[in-house]
Amino acid sequence: MGKGEELTTTKYLIHAQINANGIVEKPDVVGAVFGQTEGLLSNDLDLRELQKTGRIGRIKVIIHSNSGRAKGEIVIPSSLDRIETAILAASLETINRVGPCEATITVKKVEDVRAVKREQVVNRAKEIYQGMMDKVAPESIKMIEEIKEAMRIHEICEFGDEKLPAGPNVHTSDAILVVEGRSDVLNLLRYGIKNAVAVEGVNIPKSVAKLTKQKTVTAFVDGDRGGELILKELLQVGEVDYITRAPKGKEVEDLEKDEVMIALRDKAPTEQLFQSKKAKTKPKIEDKVTVLKKILRDLEGTGNAEIIDDTLNILKEVKVEKLYDELKEDNGESYAVVFDGVVSQRLVDISSKKGIKNLVAFESGEIVKKPQNLRIITGNN
Repeated sequence: MGKGEELTTTKYLIHAQINANGIVEKPDVVGAVFGQTEGLLSNDLDLRELQKTGRIGRIKVIIHSNSGRAKGEIVIPSSLDRIETAILAASLETINRVGPCEATITVKKVEDVRAVKREQVVNRAKEIYQGMMDKVAPESIKMIEEIKEAMRIHEICEFGDEKLPAGPNVHTSDAILVVEGRSDVLNLLRYGIKNAVAVEGVNIPKSVAKLTKQKTVTAFVDGDRGGELILKELLQVGEVDYITRAPKGKEVEDLEKDEVMIALRDKAPTEQLFQSKKAKTKPKIEDKVTVLKKILRDLEGTGNAEIIDDTLNILKEVKVEKLYDELKEDNGESYAVVFDGVVSQRLVDISSKKGIKNLVAFESGEIVKKPQNLRIITGNN
């Protein structure tokens, strides 16, 4: 194989370190690599065959001797795939002699040649681009930005009877982003995101409400009270699959590219954040008791407690031994406490004080003072 051919086909470089307890030369090392790995793996991974067919390149050895010992580096170019290269690299560590000497070989790294080349290309591209920009006057840079802005404005479309600001892909994309205003759509266009539509205010337009029932929808709202109000309205009239927010206090129109990408990456399914839209009414009291008892059965043997709100969503899960301390810090949102344990007077008193309506456990101890506003449900009743 010619040198040029080897360079173009190499995908990985195996770097290994050799230590020998005597003086050895390059041919000894190469001979040991071929000889002691022979027959170890299948014929497909036999080093001699691989070199004959050009799937590994010429083995390079750099070795130094000092005080009667030899130390050096072995480099093997590989055009095999990642797994085969890793197996080949591991096989080198089975070598225990080089020439007449005991020796050890340790693989230090397997280098992805293409990744290195890509990094070199990116770094050189940065240098070239910087050189180009150094020759551009500030007036020209301003003009370039104005042209880019004009192109973004040109890209913006109108959607629905209300002529809402939207990216050009809203009509064709299976997934859309719902944002607050025109500036949000323009900012997302700046980063190549072309599937956003703006609601232009708290009152959600009918065309957007209808669209949310046909597409996979991510609500991307500002990190302030205005964003919360729009989200609340959107959840009432439309169908939202995912929710994400700008960082607290920031608006979507002001976000940098990395902030936009992080927000979209961290979107959360709506059902994780809110009660399902289908459950518009609260469950009846008897239904709630049934659900609470089911939760209790699920907790059996766990030693855990779950604090539940009045829509029967879990607010928090803690260990039973920490339940009292957790309830002392309760902010008044809790409706029920379900736990794998025994109801005590101490838990009854703190639950009543915090306005909790239900204590659910497998057993109840002796309760001397039972408040009127608290129901105790056990596994037996």
